Amino acid sequence: MDIAFSPCPNDTFIFHAWVNGLIPDAPKLKVTYADIDITNTLAEKADGPDILKISYASLPWVHESYGLLPCGGALGRGCGPLILTKQGQENVSLAGKSIAVPSERSTAFLLFRLWIAKHVPEGIKEIHVLPFHEIMPAIADGKMDAGLVIHEARFTYPSYGLRCVVDLGDWWEKDTSLPIPLGAIIAKKTLDLTKIAQWIRASLAHAQKHPRSSQKYVMDHAQELDWNVAQEHIDLYVNSFSHDLGKEGYQAIHALLTRAMKEGFIPTVDYKSLLIK
Repeated sequence: MDIAFSPCPNDTFIFHAWVNGLIPDAPKLKVTYADIDITNTLAEKADGPDILKISYASLPWVHESYGLLPCGGALGRGCGPLILTKQGQENVSLAGKSIAVPSERSTAFLLFRLWIAKHVPEGIKEIHVLPFHEIMPAIADGKMDAGLVIHEARFTYPSYGLRCVVDLGDWWEKDTSLPIPLGAIIAKKTLDLTKIAQWIRASLAHAQKHPRSSQKYVMDHAQELDWNVAQEHIDLYVNSFSHDLGKEGYQAIHALLTRAMKEGFIPTVDYKSLLIK
């Protein structure tokens, strides 16, 4: 069975047991490790992987072939994307600036567009898609005026001499009273999605019962080489929603996608067609 997910600590932590054959009766996995900008487009291909981690923002483009699984993804509070600039640039407007983003199909970028529509009516000068790990150096070097970052950058951006000008997760939570739907796990509708969800939950349960067993695997793929940073990342992004989206999780997804459809940022689809519970 083919699977594609990011090398980020929350994904490798969740899938470690399954990838390493520790889940009884679960099929062997062939893994592709890729940044979200790549996984968001893999699902659109006819020969795309059986299972993928993508942004919730990308669901409307793949819903005919893939179903949303109720577990394994990244959704929570206090874990949203940040807009960063260099320190010393206080009170500088984002209007007319060049901004680096990790993916034009990412939830981070969708939240960014929703926020910009409300707060920067003048608009942005240029949007540049860069690999996640290149964004903060590009801001620090002055190649970009600002950048949109996700994941462990929440913990490391001060070391690049950067400051947070907008916490999009904080804005979203205050505006909606809902958690932030970031990354989704999807699988081909031709597969047994209930079984796949069971294997993912078993892999997550194993990781949480034996937290040290996945450490080497997590660090072999982590883009930040500090275990304490990786552990902070896991603690933040692996939570109750990783086990089950639940009513609140589905409400958050619905709120994000319906707002984006209303603004014309994503294709208009029947929300119910995105969900396989």
